[in-house]
Amino acid sequence: MAMASPVLSQDTACRFKSAIWDENETQARLWLQEIIAQRRLTALFQPVLLMGNGEIAGYEGLIRGPSDSPLHSPHNLFSAANENGLVVEVEHLSRQVVLESFARLNLPGKLFLNVSPECLLQHNTRHGETLAYIHKLGLRPDRIIIELTENQRTYDYNLLREAAKHYRDMGFEIAIDDLGEGFSSLRLWSELRPEYVKIDMHFIQGIDQDPVKLQFVSSIQQIAERSGTKVVAEGIETEAELRVIKDLGIAHGQGYYIARPSGQPVTVLPAEVVKVLEKKMAPALLPSCKASPKTVSVLKLLRECHAVSPDLSNEIIYQMFIGDPELQALPVVKNGLPVGLINRNALIDKLARPYQRELYGKKPCSRLMDTAPLIVEKDMSIQELSHTIVEADRHHLSNGFIITDHGQYLGIGTGHDLVREITQMQISAARYANPLTMLPGNEPINEQIAMLLQGGAEFCACYCDLDHFKPFNDVFGYHSGDNVIQLTGKILSEVCEPDQDFIGHIGGDDFIILFQSADWEVRCQRVLERFEKAILDFFSVEDKAREGYIAKDRHGEEVFYPLTSLSIGAVQVEPCKQSSHHKISAAAAEAKKQAKGIPGNSLFIERRAKCS
Repeated sequence: MAMASPVLSQDTACRFKSAIWDENETQARLWLQEIIAQRRLTALFQPVLLMGNGEIAGYEGLIRGPSDSPLHSPHNLFSAANENGLVVEVEHLSRQVVLESFARLNLPGKLFLNVSPECLLQHNTRHGETLAYIHKLGLRPDRIIIELTENQRTYDYNLLREAAKHYRDMGFEIAIDDLGEGFSSLRLWSELRPEYVKIDMHFIQGIDQDPVKLQFVSSIQQIAERSGTKVVAEGIETEAELRVIKDLGIAHGQGYYIARPSGQPVTVLPAEVVKVLEKKMAPALLPSCKASPKTVSVLKLLRECHAVSPDLSNEIIYQMFIGDPELQALPVVKNGLPVGLINRNALIDKLARPYQRELYGKKPCSRLMDTAPLIVEKDMSIQELSHTIVEADRHHLSNGFIITDHGQYLGIGTGHDLVREITQMQISAARYANPLTMLPGNEPINEQIAMLLQGGAEFCACYCDLDHFKPFNDVFGYHSGDNVIQLTGKILSEVCEPDQDFIGHIGGDDFIILFQSADWEVRCQRVLERFEKAILDFFSVEDKAREGYIAKDRHGEEVFYPLTSLSIGAVQVEPCKQSSHHKISAAAAEAKKQAKGIPGNSLFIERRAKCS
């Protein structure tokens, strides 16, 4: 963050100096001394949004160096200060400039004031210097939140707790910055029990598309609720991210989508931000629907197993297997690197042959080990591992495989565990996604409806069904039928707004859309238009000319069937937590029946009463 003073390694410091300027350290020190003496720092402020009412709860104070200097960015400024032993001086001046600007601009709400733990523990900063300064500016300590920015791996936590108590006793509140990014931020949270925690922007950006980030932030929010801590989500850059953060119950938000840092910051939120906060919505897809199986790595299959040295005798390995009937394989490791794998059955069979135990028993196990075992990195997905084993020699499935972390031995995995996990993933995928279209199936559809109802969101449930599909499937074959179903799913996906609308495949030729887009009726008409045009590719010139085809029914009589069309039944749902997914599904199915009574591609909207 703005006032961080990272401790750089020697290599990093060298790269920094060559990238920023070519002058020597003396010149850099002179620049810093000039900045300090002439107070050539500028304060910027970024609003911190209060999600509940859309008001500005306060501002984070940020600092910038001279605009005509290589030290303009806070990273360069504090890196140079660290190199020249002037961190404390630069940070004290930064705090003064931020406080003065905040008071002069008469900004509403609270001020998040960046302070490094190192400076918090400085003796002269813990005896009322900051308190006296804010009183001089006409500010109250209860309007100041000391935001701790982490820079080191270890701290004296006893001293930090003492310092935090000292500031709280004076009326200040404490915040921890970049939760999830630093070296020990979770321990800082546990030790200091801050009033605020700010989640690092890495976990916020793309949260609407990443179920892992969603789970992480949701877990942090649950911990915060139990500990009485307020959460601030940093780095919100899109409307979709803001909506998800709001729906998770996060108290505060900050980021470019809300407002950029400025020397003259806004005191009223932009209209588009207020509109998002006022609208009752829920995430378009549940994490279970969006999660890709590739997020499961071979680390899930890891079994800890003590490795053996290649110099260990085969007799000792034999006794290890005899003494532990569950032990199926032993990895052979030298200097932390795997060099082989010994299979239980292979070794016992070898030594059971006449004279083999006498011949090989005292020799090193490297003589009988598999010198080319399957070695995989812990980050490899289970699907990749499965493909690798299928393409490799079949003995790897029975032998198992070695799991490494950047080449270093971690443990082993077995073929049995791999097969079990793949099977479980297939079962789970069948529950949550239709295998033909890979769209969410019945279970996530019901979960999504329930979540929308629980969140009090307004939405429109649309039941989509193909007309005359069974005779089409009988006449043109199941392959053509599958193609038409996939075509329908593709059109629905293209027309819907991915950040707001949910598409599910009930089964067969039935689909459901849960629209949160305000222009849902226009989108439905667009679906019908595209389908009407695209379906023609499945019929002959003669079929198109007569707008249908002739086929024999179950009694062997020729029957004329119209071209396949699409019917959509729509039901608008008002916010109502007392309803259920059963009622919504039934109402949408009834609307679909009405639509199917209209010839051709049709949309029926239940306008008589909104579903509740």
